[in-house]
Amino acid sequence: MKRVAILISGSGSNMIKLCESMVGKHPARPVIVISSFSGSEGLTYATNIGLKAVVVEFGLFPKDNFGFEAAITEELTLASPDIICLAGFMHILSRSFLKKFANKIINIHPSLLPKYKGLNTHKRAISAGDFEAGCTVHKVTEELDGGPILGQGKVLIDKNETPESLAAKVLKLEHTLYPLVLKKFAAAAIDQTEIILSNS
Repeated sequence: MKRVAILISGSGSNMIKLCESMVGKHPARPVIVISSFSGSEGLTYATNIGLKAVVVEFGLFPKDNFGFEAAITEELTLASPDIICLAGFMHILSRSFLKKFANKIINIHPSLLPKYKGLNTHKRAISAGDFEAGCTVHKVTEELDGGPILGQGKVLIDKNETPESLAAKVLKLEHTLYPLVLKKFAAAAIDQTEIILSNS
């Protein structure tokens, strides 16, 4: 049974969906949730289901990314995860951190990579006149949002779409895609683009 750590910064909605999926014959189980923000709603959920929930407050490490990552690494070392899922974790990880956990980290990004790496993905997709948008689960490498793609989900961009309405549509798709990819990744059955979902 694979051990899964989940790193969050916000509400933790993807984390919740991942945890809900890891039951029964699923090849993995969550062992720890680490949040970089003490006000994350996801911490309450994790505590309520008996999962270890830890806060490594980013704001306590001003201009000290090494200290921030060292605190996270300490918790991960204790939890000994086989897989680390970034689920709305809003921090760029250093090369040394990524080397330490090489091939263990996956992330979900709200665009159809390789398009729109980084932030403001929905606004950028609409401004570009794209007819579809979506989300991508990928391995995390030193290249920002540039690791091998494991799965993608697509939605249509409506005529009067706003960044907010598109974000809501894509988030709903994320909640379906990420658990599907994690299950295959945990079973060592996926190492390239394999899962394509479409709500178009």
